[in-house]
Amino acid sequence: MEPKNIEKVEAGSLEIVLNEFSEEQKTHAKSIGDLVIAVNGLTGKLIQLEEKLDKRKDVTVHTNTKPIEDILKKAVTETKLIVSGQRKSVTKKYQLLLFPEQDAKLFYKIVFGRWFMWLAIIVFLNFLYDWAVHWSDNNKEVKLQQLQNDRFTDSWNYLYKGSKKDVRKLMDSAWVKSANR
Repeated sequence: MEPKNIEKVEAGSLEIVLNEFSEEQKTHAKSIGDLVIAVNGLTGKLIQLEEKLDKRKDVTVHTNTKPIEDILKKAVTETKLIVSGQRKSVTKKYQLLLFPEQDAKLFYKIVFGRWFMWLAIIVFLNFLYDWAVHWSDNNKEVKLQQLQNDRFTDSWNYLYKGSKKDVRKLMDSAWVKSANR
């Protein structure tokens, strides 16, 4: 092949490749243009949305709940009346509680603080009473013995003074024997 033909073929191939590149570049340029237009459109919409958000007004809703509250109060009152009007089953419960269900600290304070104190005072007063009764009985017994001894002494002296010498000797010997016992 001739060099001119090769150059023509190369030039033709190069032209085809350049045409394809230019076509692709046009397509890309058109796509980029479309993207720029879309971005610009979205930017405009975004700016409008931001302006609307800046200009928005807070909506305050004022509701009057008074009628609803009145209805609820009426319903609660009716419910209470219905419940109070129903018959209640009465259960009598008898218990012997050694320890309270509630306020255990107060119970123990009362029991161990006050009751034991009063129990100790009562026991002390009982022992004091027993001692006083025993002391009183002993004093009465001593007085009775003293009275009896006084009677014996008086009768001894009466007999001794009113008797003769031989009876006095007998009485003196009895006195000595009783002392030796």
